[in-house]
Amino acid sequence: MARPKSKSDLIEAASKNYEKLWNVIDSMTEQELNRNFDFSDDLKKKEAHWKRDKNLRDVLIHLYEWHQLLLNWVQANLNGNPSHFLPEPYNWKTYGEMNVELWNKHQNTEIEKAKEMFQKSHKDVFVLIQHFSNDQLFTKQIFNWTGTTTLGSYCVSATSSHYEWAIKKLRAHLNKIQK
Repeated sequence: MARPKSKSDLIEAASKNYEKLWNVIDSMTEQELNRNFDFSDDLKKKEAHWKRDKNLRDVLIHLYEWHQLLLNWVQANLNGNPSHFLPEPYNWKTYGEMNVELWNKHQNTEIEKAKEMFQKSHKDVFVLIQHFSNDQLFTKQIFNWTGTTTLGSYCVSATSSHYEWAIKKLRAHLNKIQK
C-alpha cells in the first residue's frame, strides 16, 4: 500500500494495518506468543530493533510509546506549549537511544497490559486524527511546529507505517520458529 497522502487514506491504511497486526497476533499459538525473538543468526537484520525487541510485549509497547509521543506533542503544541516531537535530549540522530530507554521502562509490563495500552492508544490516535481536517493533516506548514513535514506524515509514521513494521517483525519471528 502506498504511503497515505490524505486523511481518508491515512484512516484506511492505519485501520487495515491495525487489523492485519491483530490477525497475526491472534493467529499465534501460545508457544509462539511466549517464545522470545531471536534473530542473532540473521546477518541481514542489522537494525537495532532486531536485537532490542525480544517479544510481542516489546513490539506493542514500542507502538504504544510512539503513539504517546504523537499525542503528547500535538496536545502540547495545540495548548501553546511549543515542543518537539522527540523529547529532550533526543533528536533524529539519537532516537535509537530513546527507544532503548522506552524498552527498559516496560520490562516489567505484562503482555495483557501491553495489549490494553496499545489498543487504547490506537483509539486515542484515531480520535486525534478525526479532530483535524484533510488540509490540516496533509498541507505543509499549516502548523509552524511541524516544520517542513505535515502533521499527517507524523500520524502515518505512528500508525500505518509502524504497524507495518510490527507485522513484518512478527512474521519474521513466526517464519524463523516454524522452520
